[in-house]
Amino acid sequence: MRYVCLACDFDGTLASDGVVPDDVVQALTRVAASGRSLILVTGRRLEDLFSVFNHVDLFDYVVSENGALLYKPSTRVARALAEPPPRNFIDALRENAITPEIGKVAIATWHPNESKVLEIVQELGLDMHISFNKGAVMILPPGVNKGSGLEAALFEMGLSTHNVVGIGDAENDLSMLAVCECSVAVGNAIPSIKDYADITVRQDHGKGVMELIDRLLDNDLNDCARQSKRHNILLGHDASGVRVCYPSHDFRILIAGPSQSGKSTVTMSVLKQFASAGYQYCVIDPEGEYDRAPRSVTIGNEHYVPEVDDVVRVLANPCDNAVVNLLGVPLNERAGFLARMFAAVQNMRRVNGRPHWLVIDEAHHMLHPYWDQTFEPVWHEPGAIVTVTVDPCEISKTVLASMDLVIAIGRDPQRTLGTFAGVVEQHLPETVIIPLGWGEALAWFRHESRLPCKVGMVSSPLKQQRHLRKYAEGNLGSQRSFYFTGPAGRLNIRCQNLIFFMQVAEGIDEETWLYHLRRGDYSSWFRNVIADECLAADTQRLEQNHELSANESRSSIKSLIERRYTLPVPLMV
Repeated sequence: MRYVCLACDFDGTLASDGVVPDDVVQALTRVAASGRSLILVTGRRLEDLFSVFNHVDLFDYVVSENGALLYKPSTRVARALAEPPPRNFIDALRENAITPEIGKVAIATWHPNESKVLEIVQELGLDMHISFNKGAVMILPPGVNKGSGLEAALFEMGLSTHNVVGIGDAENDLSMLAVCECSVAVGNAIPSIKDYADITVRQDHGKGVMELIDRLLDNDLNDCARQSKRHNILLGHDASGVRVCYPSHDFRILIAGPSQSGKSTVTMSVLKQFASAGYQYCVIDPEGEYDRAPRSVTIGNEHYVPEVDDVVRVLANPCDNAVVNLLGVPLNERAGFLARMFAAVQNMRRVNGRPHWLVIDEAHHMLHPYWDQTFEPVWHEPGAIVTVTVDPCEISKTVLASMDLVIAIGRDPQRTLGTFAGVVEQHLPETVIIPLGWGEALAWFRHESRLPCKVGMVSSPLKQQRHLRKYAEGNLGSQRSFYFTGPAGRLNIRCQNLIFFMQVAEGIDEETWLYHLRRGDYSSWFRNVIADECLAADTQRLEQNHELSANESRSSIKSLIERRYTLPVPLMV
């Protein structure tokens, strides 16, 4: 299942004049019954929503006040995602004959009050922005919109934006639709929404949502051709400088070439593109060559046999990618390990749509022509895969036949393509023999009419983020260590690594812990010293949640660190 979550606007989308028909409610119930999640994203205040809609409990989360408030119906807990407006601003609005609707964070009024609102904001020197919803004018803190609210809900649910379809009708829905992998406009949507959306359904309001739901449950929106192009992944550029791209979903790639030809370089370039676009990947790494893969956690080494459960635990966080090092797995057991790992990956994909890509290096060790036939049915299930090998002849014909793109590298890429074509019994179009330089490849989209073309691979300027024991256990030095000082500077407790940080955090007093939490010191250290943007971003969300107690935030940050840096590491013998 690709789309595991449906995000819906309320007014103008689900509801017409504040009313959601019973058949629309029944359609939403069908979505939940399919195992998918539902998120309601609205500009309304919660109390206004409750007064007109009796089925809020259908949704896993509600993002209200145009992204400023997050509500979980199952617990009936609401959490502000930003600071409330200053009192002098509200007073100034009323003094200027503007009667605002005041939420926990957001303030709403109506056109044409926006000009006067902007004057007041400037006069008071405030940092606020205005969002429009047809005739409504929403005043919010900077960076707060439906998109940011949806991202907060997805973070709480452990879902990736690449597995979400969103539907809306008005200006303030654009930020929400931009977050979603697939964006949909109802038939009554304003022109700018229809121009942006990947799909525009024919019917209006709730009937349009029902039309989308029927397609979602029927074929998981596999017929959305334009959407798949919008999210294509860049492979590189051809000789004329034209971008060469491939689909981000349910697409299979073979990278082939002799030893020392640069397969790892090409594969690393592909991984960087995945990471840059936010697609989660899992690498099966028999030779230990991908410990520097971007934004990844490495499981296993020559002394430690990785466990499938450890890999699944890493991949549970959509921000994390996994590199599964098989150096500790005997050669004759690797095919069996891959079969178990592949089954686990496919099970995760059925539930939450990721990891989006599975990358199998040295595939001839595990997918040879005499592979375990019990593995074959699982191979044909939907899912994006990259396989890397020295020679297509050493790969199962079943595996090769499933490939959509062949990337040949080395001194004789035409021969590599010819070998592949011979195994799958497909005619190879004649191509001009062009020598390849380092980082270049010959790409053949074998189901398309275009000829194989020379491609210069791209390399994204991403920092390498690894599962490094030095951050967990080593000594980062006095200049890069974290120091617990407290508000009055009475303390000076140095934490030279993450393990020591967690140990000190457990015993530090609440005042000191909250002092650094409210200042954003923890996320700053994780970002600037540990160089782990995902850990920093997750921690920053916790720092901004002022409803968390000291113990709750302490426990949550500890869990984030443990999940990324303290997987089982065996004793050296």
